[in-house]
Amino acid sequence: MNKDNIFQNDIAEIIIDEKQLQKRIKELGEEITAYYDQEDDIVMLCILRGAILFMADLSRHLDLPVVFDFMDVSSYGAGTESSGVVKIVKDMEENIEGRHLLIVEDIIDTGRTLKHVVDMLETRAPASIKVVTLLDKPERRVQKEMEADFNGFEIPDKFVIGYGLDFAEKYRNLPFIGVLKEEMYA
Repeated sequence: MNKDNIFQNDIAEIIIDEKQLQKRIKELGEEITAYYDQEDDIVMLCILRGAILFMADLSRHLDLPVVFDFMDVSSYGAGTESSGVVKIVKDMEENIEGRHLLIVEDIIDTGRTLKHVVDMLETRAPASIKVVTLLDKPERRVQKEMEADFNGFEIPDKFVIGYGLDFAEKYRNLPFIGVLKEEMYA
């Protein structure tokens, strides 16, 4: 059964198809490789769960030695709006003191969650902290200083799913970024 057909009645529109995603992720890999150039101590920190597919595909396009780590952070629960309360469900395991940290995010929306994570990680004295995000919703930004260093796509203020992004833990496995029909969560 085709995933596109399974959820076709739930999707209002596809805003970024699989081909566009993979093309831009390859470009991001090239940009990040050029930026870090000869650095040899880079920790890629995947913000779970949404960024897992993005990090897996992005890492294949990096011509750099990287170490993977994971952090599970929650601010949405089962809703479509960030609660503003950031909960660290799983902290990272790597010691990042003196190392370059590349935070891999699925989406920057209000910026509250990312600000909380960056502020916390800065206390651990990394050599640098950079952020790569697949999606950016700048018109929703509350934390104006929270911008990605590497940005995949700027998107409109719509509730999106697919390619790691979910609604109530569903739709993550879609190979595209789509807009969920409002009646699915209203």
